[in-house]
Amino acid sequence: MPKFEVKKDFLLDGQPMKIIAGGMHYFRVVPEYWRDRLEKMKALGCNTVETYVAWNMHEPQKGKFCFEGICDIKRFLETAAELGMYAIVRPSPYICAEWEFGGLPGWLLSEDGIRVRTRQEAFLTHVRDYYKELFKILTPMQITHGGNIILFQIENEYGSYGEDEEYMKAIKAIMEENGADVPMFSSDGPWYDYLSCGGIKGVLQTANFGSQGHEQFKILKSHIGEDKPLMCSEFWVGWFDAWGDKEHNHSSIEEHMKDLDEILSEGSVSIYMFEGGTNFGFMNGANYYDHLTPDVTSYDYDALLTEDGQITKKYEGFKEIISKYVDIPEVEFTTKIERKSLGNAVLTDVKSLFDCLDEISAPVESHFALPMEKLGQNYGYILYRTELKRETEISKFSLMKANDRANVFLDGRRLIKLYDRELLQEYKFQEKNVQNKGLDILVENMGRVNYGANMDYQQKGIAGGVILNGHHHYGFRQYTLPMDNLDKLTFNETTKVNGEFESSTVPAFYRYELDVNEKADTFLDMTGFGKGCVILNGFNLGRFWEVGPQHTLYVPAPLLKEGKNEIIVFETEGKAKASIETKDEPLL
Repeated sequence: MPKFEVKKDFLLDGQPMKIIAGGMHYFRVVPEYWRDRLEKMKALGCNTVETYVAWNMHEPQKGKFCFEGICDIKRFLETAAELGMYAIVRPSPYICAEWEFGGLPGWLLSEDGIRVRTRQEAFLTHVRDYYKELFKILTPMQITHGGNIILFQIENEYGSYGEDEEYMKAIKAIMEENGADVPMFSSDGPWYDYLSCGGIKGVLQTANFGSQGHEQFKILKSHIGEDKPLMCSEFWVGWFDAWGDKEHNHSSIEEHMKDLDEILSEGSVSIYMFEGGTNFGFMNGANYYDHLTPDVTSYDYDALLTEDGQITKKYEGFKEIISKYVDIPEVEFTTKIERKSLGNAVLTDVKSLFDCLDEISAPVESHFALPMEKLGQNYGYILYRTELKRETEISKFSLMKANDRANVFLDGRRLIKLYDRELLQEYKFQEKNVQNKGLDILVENMGRVNYGANMDYQQKGIAGGVILNGHHHYGFRQYTLPMDNLDKLTFNETTKVNGEFESSTVPAFYRYELDVNEKADTFLDMTGFGKGCVILNGFNLGRFWEVGPQHTLYVPAPLLKEGKNEIIVFETEGKAKASIETKDEPLL
């Protein structure tokens, strides 16, 4: 059985091994393309693939586990093994990764008083339950059992979150209880006291950074000593985009080549990202410093491969540097992938959200407005519906503990749109004769914060209350709208589009048909739409928003069918078009 050890160097069967890894997240790439991306990784000169494991994908509801389709981590790792590649697996409960809630499942927040990423027994109990299932897959795939996993990460950048050493020890122990016996590591930025707070005895410390390799390794060495190997576990070769950014992030190829050379001259590396992929569905994360900055659907990251797997100039530049340290293998790319414009998707039907609530959601009545998580919902939208039985006017309006974006309607007429810190304010109106009228508040979860101290405070929807004219208003019907059951929508003759098209003035579902003769990768041009999400043949492609910088949504060919394809656009701003153009390249 092969043996992998962490001594002064990384040793494979007693021989020094320089790890050259590429970061790729299986849950951001459709399974039909895993082999293609891994072949391109090997052709770069990488001997290892590195991936996070997203808890929220594998346990979407408490006690209900998924290891199939895009969650089939076993198949992903086996594909890498077939190509002769080793694997670094990062199954820590928290992954960051610009992923929703840093990979933590939203249902954790249904429990009052939960404190994530701590020694709190309530949190650790959930971790134990998850690891019991996850390691049934991972344990046999370790190199010690004939597999290709050589390293496990116990936690991710913990030093920038807390300094609970007992929590770190507990995570390590739970992994070991479930059969983890390959070496383990932690990773932190080499700044402030992150390395001091993020490490524990018996676990290799590594560093995450994007420049100045020699200087960063010097700092890392001062923490771990001369008798341990140096590794940059995340060499940031690009950056992510947030909604509202002026343009797609790009970085200097030449500078990154220089930094890679510095890193490889002293130690090992994992390139973050080799390919970023896509935040399908509602899985984008967010950051919150002085304001909310949710990440866009594309996780292109200005990586070595584009979002759709195209080889870039950065890839060629890195290959040149890597060839100085290892022999570059000849690799045949076995998956045929083509970019194409597939024509236009044509609008066939429109239906207002208010006309189909009972088709796609069962209302839950309560005296108080409840957050999503208390209603068993993790992602998407939630609608709060109430009647104004005693109020005769609306002069003042505010929401308490509401996240992240709200559209407010009085008898189907939009009153106001509120986003982020606007939700903290009180608003004045002059709405008379409102008694017996209906008030609807549509709230969108824009993506939970994935980094920093705000992670315990990520309940979505309305957790505090609705304040009208200075007093609490009570009595709500709450419709959870995760957008995962749109097959229940009925479009009939009353909603059929005839003649000139007009957008709905309220949130609505727009149904399109796209005829495909030959499947290929393509991009949906969402220019002219306001804000919402797109469901293709039942698969949630992700969000769009007119603020940019992303204006197209990537459609991998395996999600298409030859013949008619159904596209349902949920649009909240009253902006839509009679057709959607497909393009052979993204608009960024």
